[in-house]
Amino acid sequence: MHIPDSFMPITQGAVYWIIALIFIALALRWVKNELSEEKVPLVAVLAAGVFALQAFNLPVTMGTSGHLVGGALVAIVLGSPFAAIFVLSLVLIVQGVLFGDGGITVMGANIINMGVIGGFVGYYGYHGLLSVTRNIYASAACAAWLACIIPALAASVELALAGTFPLVPGMISMGIYHAVIGLIEGGITAVVLGLISSARPDILESAGGIPA
Repeated sequence: MHIPDSFMPITQGAVYWIIALIFIALALRWVKNELSEEKVPLVAVLAAGVFALQAFNLPVTMGTSGHLVGGALVAIVLGSPFAAIFVLSLVLIVQGVLFGDGGITVMGANIINMGVIGGFVGYYGYHGLLSVTRNIYASAACAAWLACIIPALAASVELALAGTFPLVPGMISMGIYHAVIGLIEGGITAVVLGLISSARPDILESAGGIPA
């Protein structure tokens, strides 16, 4: 899902960068107002976990790749979609600058897809499902699945607008691959939340992640 530089015109990438910077500014405001010293180690652990999850890339047709995202997990555990934007932005910057995984000029698009869309879909999808199911594991798994496939579809639309490959074949290819990958992400998200709720339920309670 990491879009490389050559897949998008610089002008289009600049537009995504502007949008991404707006959300990054909002994420930094969340850090200033909501991130306590006690949560800093948790943020570091989640960032490392997301980095590790995204390291496993599966090739998708037409030159791009599929992988786990992690935005839903971060948003649920830390209690805000802006937390996912902050963590995913850090991860994507390190990946792009140090490891060449994802382009620099198109990094705004990658941040929007995985951080913004993944974070918001994961967070609000989880809490919307939780209000119905009252089950944190099923809700988290479904939300993580959505937060994997929807950013992938968004990336395929962006690449179609860039003229990289046709819209429908791109959405089918990215959608099918990430629908399968999303099942893995949903399972991992549910397992991690289960471990956290068993060892440190106060973390999810403070984030509003456990129903009263």
